[in-house]
This record gives sequence, C-alpha cells and structure tokens, in this order.
Amino acid sequence: MATSLNFFPQTSEPKTTHLPDWYSPETRIYSSTYSSISLPTDPFLDIVSFIFSHQHDGVTALIDSSSGYSISYSKLLPLVQSMASGLHHLGVSQGDVVLLLLPNSVNFPIIFFSVLYLGAVVTTMNPLSNMMEVKKQIVDCGVRFAFTLLENVDKLQNLGVHAIGVPENMDLDSEKTGFLSFRKLIGGQFGKAPRPVIRQQDTAAIMYSSGTTGVSKGVVLTHGNFIATTELFVRFEASQYEYSSSKNVYLAVLPMFHIYGLSLFVVGLLSLGSSIVIMRRFDASELVKVIDDYGVTHFPVVPPILTTLTMRAKHVCENSLQSLKQVSCGAAPLSGKTIEDFVQALPHVDFIQGYGMTESTAVGTRGFNNEKHHNYSSIGLLAPNMQAKVVDWNSGSSLPPGFHGELWLRGPAIMQRYINNVEATNMTIDKDGWLRTGDIVCFDGDGYLYLSDRLKEIIKYKGYQIAPANLEAVLISHPEILDAAVTSAADEVCGEIPVAFVVRRHGSTLTKGAVIDFVANQVAPYKKVRRVVFTESIPKSAAGKNLRKELKSFISSRL
Repeated sequence: MATSLNFFPQTSEPKTTHLPDWYSPETRIYSSTYSSISLPTDPFLDIVSFIFSHQHDGVTALIDSSSGYSISYSKLLPLVQSMASGLHHLGVSQGDVVLLLLPNSVNFPIIFFSVLYLGAVVTTMNPLSNMMEVKKQIVDCGVRFAFTLLENVDKLQNLGVHAIGVPENMDLDSEKTGFLSFRKLIGGQFGKAPRPVIRQQDTAAIMYSSGTTGVSKGVVLTHGNFIATTELFVRFEASQYEYSSSKNVYLAVLPMFHIYGLSLFVVGLLSLGSSIVIMRRFDASELVKVIDDYGVTHFPVVPPILTTLTMRAKHVCENSLQSLKQVSCGAAPLSGKTIEDFVQALPHVDFIQGYGMTESTAVGTRGFNNEKHHNYSSIGLLAPNMQAKVVDWNSGSSLPPGFHGELWLRGPAIMQRYINNVEATNMTIDKDGWLRTGDIVCFDGDGYLYLSDRLKEIIKYKGYQIAPANLEAVLISHPEILDAAVTSAADEVCGEIPVAFVVRRHGSTLTKGAVIDFVANQVAPYKKVRRVVFTESIPKSAAGKNLRKELKSFISSRL
C-alpha cells in the first residue's frame, strides 16, 4: 500500500549532514529533484503558436462521449483559425475580454484558442453560475463578448455583452437557428485574420479563484504561464513514461472552466497528440460504459469522482475498465481509506496525486510511481523549475524537511497578479515572487510532499472551491439575519458541504428552510447552503474574524 511517512523528528532540527541536495540549508529553499527544463526564450511566443508547433502522430483530438462526434488533429488548427477570423470580423481585438460561460464540449478548446489567437483574453465561469455572479465578473474584468448556452444568450445581451450561443452536440444542434451566429463564425468565410504581436508576458486568461483569503478574485495568467504549464506539468509528466502519448485516451470530466481541466484538456494535452473524450456533464451511471467504449487510458479526477469510480469498479464484469492505465487525483485532500479502497478495486491502475492552484497555473507537484516504488499518499514531487519554501505560520521562518508549515511556491507558472486588487496581490505574492498557497505541507527525506490540515478557510464541494466570505455576505444581506458564518461539514456523497451558522434578529421567525432558499436564489446550485444552525452568537477572534474552526468543532461534536 502507500509508503509510510518517514518524517524527521519534530523535536529538533535535522542535522545538516543528512539534508538532501535538493534542499539548501543556507537559503532554506527546496528545489525540484528533477533537472531543470529549458523553456522557450522568445518573448514574442504565444500559447497558440506554441501548442501547434509540436509534431506528433495523433489522429483524433476531441471526442464527444455521448454522440461520438469527433474533431481530428488535422482539422483542429484550421477550425481555430476560422473561428479567429470570424471573431475578428465580429470586432474582437487584442486585449478584449471574452467570457466562456460553458460546460465541457468539443468546441471549448477551439473557442479558447481562437480568442487567444487574436491576442484577446479569455475568462471562464461555471455555466451554473447565477446571473448576479455573472454580472459581477463581467464588470470586474470588462467582458465585451461571450460564448454560452442558448438559454443564456438573451440574459447576457441584457447585460450589454455580445453573446453567441454554442451547440453542445454538433451533430444535432448545429442546424438550429439559434446557432446561426456560431456557424457563421466557425464557417471560414471571412478570410484569414491578421495576427497581432503577442508577447509571453501578455495576459491570456483571467481565471477566478478564492485563493487563500476567501472572496473570489480574478487571477491574471499570461501566455508564458500557460507555456510553462504545458512544459512543466503536462509534457514533462508524459515524458516520464515509455508509452506514446499519442496513443493515450483521456477522459475529460473535470470542468474546462477550472484551471485543472483547462490546463490538461484545453491546452497541454493537445501538444502531445492524445485523444480527449469529453463528457459534457458527469454521469456516474455512464462512467464505466464511456471508459470501456472509448478505451480510456487516463482519467484525471477529484475526490468525489474517485469515490464514484471505486464504487462502480467493485460491481463491473471482469473485462471492464481494463483499458485504464492511470488515474490521477487533485483539487482536494484524500483520506487514506479512499486511496486504499481505490487501489484494491483497481490494482492494475497506476494511481497518483498532484497539487496545483489557479494562481500557479496548475503547476506544483505531481506523483510518479514505478515498479519498485509506489507512493500513493503523497501529492508528489516538486515540478521541474519550481522552488518551494515551508514557512512556520507563527514565526515566519523557513523550515527544513520533516517540519510542517505553509507551502510557498516560486517559478515560471506563478500568476502575474489579481486583477483590480493590488492589496490581495501583495498579500499573496511577496516582493521576491513567492506565492503563499495557504496549504500546510511537509517534505519527507526523499522530496515527496504531503498535504496536512488545510489552512485556507475554503469549503470544498464536488471539486469546486466555495469561499465562505461570499456566502456570509449573502446571508447577512437578509433583513432578519443579524450575523452569520459559514464552515463545512463532512458528507458521505459530496465529501464536504456548506453549513451556515445564523444569528437571527430579535423577534424573527425565520426558518432553516427559508435561509437555505434565500441563499439558493442568489448563488449557483453547487454553492448552496445545505445545513443551517441557529445560534445566539458567532465566535470571533480579537480582530473580529469569524472563528470557523470552532464552528467546525461544534459540528463534529453535535451534528
């Protein structure tokens, strides 16, 4: 099973003579155990040119799991160029921000690259987002154009955004009149669009994240960030295995609007020639069938999906799921029991974990196993070209291997800044370029990183990050609520769910159901409060901050 944690003793500092060469006792900086990778030095290189510059023998790029509709590699770049020409004709130009309010689809990567081809900027959102949330992001990053589902087109038009409806199923939907604009854009009738000068340091995407401080913020990622991610995460990992990447078949269930899914299925894997089977919406009942029908070899997941796969694997016939070579998990911590159950259910499948953030363009650590060594419990080794510190959260001093502290990262994949938020940027990235992740970790003597208790006050629900501060702001806006705090509670199905502690105003007859409905009407479905606890007061620190850990302890002991 998993390699046991062989930490240095916590009572005294490890002797310098025993420290590994990837850790400097002078600077207290951790370097990758891997050799550095040469990244492109041309300052005028953009991510679109970079991805399509790689030669491979891949045939099929994108496949819709439900219809079987596919897009070949030979047609992929021409479709991107056609869409870019259509967008140029529409008036999209360098620096414009284009919103992708879309679920997973074969069209998502084409739209993404066509926007960046023009030097414009992509911002993404969960298609289940409430229109109040959509409006906030539109205003925050200055969205001018949008691609969305047909039912959202008029809503976005009313917000002053030129919206284009995108068909989910190219075979069945493309002939509908509502998709006429999309067909015109991708139809290749506008000639070749002029290409502006695009630099690696230019903004490519604005991805929203709650980071380490609660409220959602726009993470500014450059073309250079995505080039680094492609090289240091996706292509480097592929280079560690003997089999051809162009023969790999990935199942895309992770949302493409999230950095985890975006970095893999929309960007990096397309440089390798791998095939990507796309599920528009995760359907547990179809999971095994899709894997078997398309011969899926690689399946990146988040913990709830891993649990679902494990449960399904226990009840399939002997020949099912045999194509799977690797399952990789990230975005949230895993319990030892969850890992053990998976390894027992699918012993032939390689299992690894990884770590990354939106602010690091998904680059951080990645697991690697071979025939002689299996380490399932670690979140992996530090990626090439990346540096780390483990910082004591009380003293601020950097710690050697074997000690727990906050993980700081530095390297070419770290974000440029938070948009319109200098204060949050300065709180997250210091003057030397170190990104404070907010996660508590420990390096062992072999360079493997282990995730400890979460420092971030973030609720995890179905793989998405939910900022408690956002939900608290919604709750306090209710006229009968005097104060509120949000924390998380364990849930067998979802992993964790949001729980609201509410102080009602004197004389209020507000019910728990009414509170749940009030929040549900203002946020996306996956952000809804699932439980409500009425209380006389909210425990607070001397600085007036909600003490969510105390509330979580209350839940553990009472609920």
